[in-house]
Amino acid sequence: MSGPTANDLLGQIPKAQGLPPVHLWNPAFCGDIDMRIARDGTWYYLGTPIGRKPMVRLFSTILRRDGDAWFLVTPVEKVGITVDDAPFVAVLLEVEGEGERQRLHFTDNVENRFTAGAAHPLRVETDAGTGEPAPYVLVRDNLEALVHRNVFYQLVELAVTREINGQQCLGVWSAGEFFSLGEAP
Repeated sequence: MSGPTANDLLGQIPKAQGLPPVHLWNPAFCGDIDMRIARDGTWYYLGTPIGRKPMVRLFSTILRRDGDAWFLVTPVEKVGITVDDAPFVAVLLEVEGEGERQRLHFTDNVENRFTAGAAHPLRVETDAGTGEPAPYVLVRDNLEALVHRNVFYQLVELAVTREINGQQCLGVWSAGEFFSLGEAP
């Protein structure tokens, strides 16, 4: 007997406004399925890209991360999937205001829209070997979006210098919060 398919999972998602309460659902683990989210935000099923954006959007609403493991969760099934980096990619930045009153509105590849701030912090990881920055912004719960390179360049253009713990840092303001992008040159 084989495990659930992607279509089986879709039929189990309750119809409602907003995001499903996946954090409240605790069904039995049904095994892993061959679904992967690549670093560029492309979703794959059985090694083939899922080309239907509404289907990807629907799957993204039942995504949950428990520790280092990723799952698609419905009220009756929980299946493991693979995520190469972050499940979302921030592909659009809209800037409202300036200075400390500035608000940075992000849109990701599955049309989640959110504003960087206390509830959606922005962080930058730096690869120890290459020194390459990898910026992320929290979308919801413990699900992040990798900030697309073009959007990161926009953030760098908006960056100001500020001293943090005796060190000069470049960063951006959003919703009253300052987010460091790295050390100032």
